[in-house]
Amino acid sequence: MDPTAPLADTIAAIATAVVPEQGSVGIVRLSGSRSLPIVQAIFTPARRNAVWESHRLLYGWIHDEKGQILDEALAVWMQAPRSYTREDVAELHCHGGIMVVQATLQQCLRQGARLAQPGEFSLRAFLNGRIDLTQAESVADLVAARSPQAARMALAGLQGKLGGSIRALRQELLGLLAEIEARIDFEEDLPPLDVAAWQARLQATQAQIQALLATAERGQLLRTGVKVAIVGRPNVGKSSLLNAWSGQDRAIVTDLPGTTRDVVESHLVVKGIPVQLLDTAGIRATEDPVERLGVERSQRLAQAADVLVLVIDAQAGWTAADAAIYESVRHRPLILVINKTDLTPPEGIPLPAEIAHRVPTVAAQGKGIPELEEALEQLVTQGRPQPNLEISLNQRQAAALRQAQASLEQVGQAIQAQLPLDFWSIDLRGALHALGQITGEEISESVLDQIFSRFCIGK
Repeated sequence: MDPTAPLADTIAAIATAVVPEQGSVGIVRLSGSRSLPIVQAIFTPARRNAVWESHRLLYGWIHDEKGQILDEALAVWMQAPRSYTREDVAELHCHGGIMVVQATLQQCLRQGARLAQPGEFSLRAFLNGRIDLTQAESVADLVAARSPQAARMALAGLQGKLGGSIRALRQELLGLLAEIEARIDFEEDLPPLDVAAWQARLQATQAQIQALLATAERGQLLRTGVKVAIVGRPNVGKSSLLNAWSGQDRAIVTDLPGTTRDVVESHLVVKGIPVQLLDTAGIRATEDPVERLGVERSQRLAQAADVLVLVIDAQAGWTAADAAIYESVRHRPLILVINKTDLTPPEGIPLPAEIAHRVPTVAAQGKGIPELEEALEQLVTQGRPQPNLEISLNQRQAAALRQAQASLEQVGQAIQAQLPLDFWSIDLRGALHALGQITGEEISESVLDQIFSRFCIGK
């Protein structure tokens, strides 16, 4: 994708997920100066005298170049600049399904539209000044949101709250830079710089940057979620725990050891955090080749998971087999679940002192799940109080903001070393450049290509 290329051509793409036999509506979107003529060439309104007005839906039929009807549909045209891309935009709302939507897209391409590249609609919106780069990235986050909190966070970004904060920081740094450069150029005509007051403004800006950086870790957690693997000996209640935690009978539960032979997966949201929950085969030595493959897969998953839930049986206590499993995973973030505590109280069971997160449960009755979720939240957030996530940084934005913070620290060091004002201005410009990368005011073509290539084609 070339973000600097002329935007004269008209692009088209399917803007909705196409799922066989499941999608009720499919949308084909066009953007560019020929959007309306292309749609008019393949769509006939039901009313002969229908007028194509901006932002007004028309009912009619989509047809091919021979006049054969492809679908009964709705069409809408959005005249520039009142559209997502600030270009003329048109949409055809078809019946869902692969064949109809693909056929409609092909008719648009035959009429002269070009197939859009991933993220090209949002790229055009950015290049045309409709949204800044933080808002564009929030569009992708909103589409990919896996929890209500992640969706709200993305929506706040789409509304420009992060971009507004970054622009306010840039404005303050531009003011600081202007004061310095004025004295560099007109030193004899201006009073001496009030270094203490200037430094106080700099430190206030650094504090604001640090507050924004505090949101990055939690924001990333809400975007990507955590992978949690339930491990332990056979027949300690791992599958019962999965069923109770997920609220579904996902795993078969019997009194026979080795029932779970493969990984059983469930998805849930815990304290706003998307969780991929994995019930693994009981880890033990076995001669059964199928069960042995399951055990080997369990051991691999235990090493790859973000958090491990080690389940033991309160009746059996802390066995040598439990200790062996723990030794193989003790370096990983871990929660110890002491199950079946309705039969044997957990007090008195000798456990390794270094295991901080211990949760008694009766998985078969669904008891202990809230406490388990509290322990998981404490573990993945390391017990820190969580920031207000109305604004949250992604990894790219956090890296740029850390670069800005580093540049401002260099300014502070230059002040302490009593270096000339020219040195202050160099690092201030570096901080301004880093902040500009976040909003897109200073961004390279390669970075734009990397960002928008991760979008789906219709966005």
